Amino acid sequence: MSDDRLIVALDVGDAYSGLQLAETLGDAVGFYKIGLGMLTGGGLALANELKEEHGKRIFLDMKLFDIGATITAAVKGLAQFDLDLLTVHGDPYVVSAARDGVGQSQTKIMAVTILTSLDRADLDGAMIRDGAIADIVQERAGRALEAGADGVICSPHEAHLVRALPEADGKLIVTPGVRPVGSDAGDQKRIMTPAQAIAAGADHVVVGRPVWKSKNPKESALAILQELSSPQALSPNK
Repeated sequence: MSDDRLIVALDVGDAYSGLQLAETLGDAVGFYKIGLGMLTGGGLALANELKEEHGKRIFLDMKLFDIGATITAAVKGLAQFDLDLLTVHGDPYVVSAARDGVGQSQTKIMAVTILTSLDRADLDGAMIRDGAIADIVQERAGRALEAGADGVICSPHEAHLVRALPEADGKLIVTPGVRPVGSDAGDQKRIMTPAQAIAAGADHVVVGRPVWKSKNPKESALAILQELSSPQALSPNK
């Protein structure tokens, strides 16, 4: 039986490879992330097939960022796919426009704070204001939630700070940058283990390469699920 706290990122080459992986994982995984890398490889068709024919939950990670009218139109179109989660940039006007587009759909709008692949040096290079990343994430999360976001995307290192916000009451926290012990960090810079992320206040953890690059993806997914059921994954913040 799956535990939807685990979201497996289908960051593979195309929809066929993604469907094969989902079939390999079977009932062990019930929640999948489909991102921009899959968009030109049949990502929306895969999302629809996994949801309609296999009963899976779908997190579409588009990180939408544009003028308000374009965001509203894009979200309105994507909401027709009955997605579970959809990401937009955390700027308040973007979140507000996304809320207008989602209408009566059950799709939850998730606001991206700071990518887990970035550190302070990267932010300096992008001329983002001074200050600790944790403080910036907490501030962006609060503003996005005030603007109507259903939840936020942040590093597990900031999950406890977001969870402590009054605006975060009843909202979702999803954390990429999650790696089981012994896994290669890859391009992620602010990481924790699955149990640590849940204990920090995350509702869902996103894991990709440690599952789909594994010689036995299902065994790797089951090991993560076992970790999520351990006492180390109990959160004092929820």
